[in-house]
Amino acid sequence: MKIETLDSWGFGSRRPMMIAGPCSAETEEQLMDTCKQIKEVGINIARAGIWKPRTRPNNFEGVGHEALKWVQNVKKVTGLYFSIEVGNPQHVEAALKHDIDMLWIGARSTVNPFTVQEIAEALRGVDIPVLVKNPINPDLALWMGAMERLWHVGITKIGAIHRGFSSFQKTSYRNLPMWRIPIDLKNQMPDVPLICDPSHISGSRDHIFDVSQRAIDLDYDGLMIETHRDPDNAWSDSAQQVTPTSLGNILRNLKYRKPTSEDKEFITHLEELRHQIDHVDKELYEIIAQRMDIVEEIGQYKKRNNVTVFQKNRWKEISDSRRQWAEKLNLNPDFMAELFKVIHDASIKRQEAILNNPLDKSE
Repeated sequence: MKIETLDSWGFGSRRPMMIAGPCSAETEEQLMDTCKQIKEVGINIARAGIWKPRTRPNNFEGVGHEALKWVQNVKKVTGLYFSIEVGNPQHVEAALKHDIDMLWIGARSTVNPFTVQEIAEALRGVDIPVLVKNPINPDLALWMGAMERLWHVGITKIGAIHRGFSSFQKTSYRNLPMWRIPIDLKNQMPDVPLICDPSHISGSRDHIFDVSQRAIDLDYDGLMIETHRDPDNAWSDSAQQVTPTSLGNILRNLKYRKPTSEDKEFITHLEELRHQIDHVDKELYEIIAQRMDIVEEIGQYKKRNNVTVFQKNRWKEISDSRRQWAEKLNLNPDFMAELFKVIHDASIKRQEAILNNPLDKSE
């Protein structure tokens, strides 16, 4: 069984796929008005939250089943396709009964394999596209596992939504993008369409264009952007929603680039540059190997002298000096600090293995 491409999903062959609509369906009039406006800017797939899983109780948790009737009317009047989130088998049953065209599984559901399996069983034998948002924590296996559960019950129109990952780290984003994780997903599951949700990554409408452009530059298959006729007065997630007019501006200003070029001069020069990269990368590996040899020698010396692996003052000295080196070389200090931390962690583990090896006779 193969995963079907977006072209076979029945929503037209436009790529990237664009999905837009309010975070929540609040009233029938609000939903209809918003959907009419997003259609005017070229959207043909709408979205809206019917049931809203909130972090804490006593917040607006969606209108529920009543809103599904509004969706049916919107579809009839506008001709839009419609997608909603489902969180349990009862949601699936209600969505299918009301002719919903596409479903997605939210981040809080993806994190629970039992929930995903129950949703998958409710979808057994149903031919409908199902998108899976990444779990709230950065766990690629959990994300892949959710899609595999759908595949095992016969769903072949499966897509992934990258909505970022929760973190205690304070950044300008609501959820850290951690772009390497969806890229790893694409490498391991290349047939699965990958959609970006810049609204939940950003948490603020000010960042949505930049995140959307980054996704397009990384060859994502689509975008899902929360859009509301009056975002400031939205009943949920008001800060991250844009107006239909702003959505139109975002879509018009996105720059689309070709995945490659057939120009012979371009191909030749690119191959030359890639050859240089390969050579430099090999040198980097050799240098890291040399560093680890020295690390191992230090570990043996510490063991003979009964000294701990980690010294706080030395680590501070290293961190400060390496950041200064990065700045002098016009390298991003934060990127280099993160890279060096990975190398340092590997060095610590190498020395710990030496100190805790009872077969080592070096003492």
